[in-house]
Amino acid sequence: MSSLKDIRTDYTKGKLNPDEMSSCPAEQLARWVDEAAAEGVGDPNAFCLSTIQLNGAPTGRIVLARRIDERGVVFYTNKLSSKGEELGMVAKAGATFFWSEMQRQVRLSGEVSHLSDREADEYFNSRPKGSRIGAWASEQSKAMSSREELEKRVAEYEEKFAGGDDVPRPPHWGGYLVSIDEIEFWQGRASRLHDRVKYVKEAGSWRIELLQP
Repeated sequence: MSSLKDIRTDYTKGKLNPDEMSSCPAEQLARWVDEAAAEGVGDPNAFCLSTIQLNGAPTGRIVLARRIDERGVVFYTNKLSSKGEELGMVAKAGATFFWSEMQRQVRLSGEVSHLSDREADEYFNSRPKGSRIGAWASEQSKAMSSREELEKRVAEYEEKFAGGDDVPRPPHWGGYLVSIDEIEFWQGRASRLHDRVKYVKEAGSWRIELLQP
């Protein structure tokens, strides 16, 4: 096994020019997600959602962004999960996108709010039927005695919703919006002299500044 200290990558795939970036950070983020998708990056909308646990410790997990606009980044989940409980206690979160193939990263943080039932219904109804049934069957983050326990619940809900495609949204399942209060774009460069561009909000508008690598 290779020693971790000997694993190295020199980043040479691109550079970041603030003059070529959008004046709106959400638009710039969406552009980078689109470019990652065009490059064939797997799950280009995946990001690490960081929250604060009930004991005050930080924690993170990978989720999928389902919309990015001037309001922020949207994702959906079981609200009774550990992250749902954590966001109920501290309605703030961090989001980190990383596209290793393009040697790019974006990190942001902001306030978290619930999406409306209408928005949650609209997205839930667009999901495959198996995923909708899974939202009913899984008591996300809760301990279980075996995999068979979950499979039994799935089978019960498959029977309940058999005979059609209509599976309503569970009341505990919905969407969250992470506002963009602070955001930084990172492009890897040679010799660890990376390009870092931060958007700073001032009086309702954004100012772009360069950061030391």
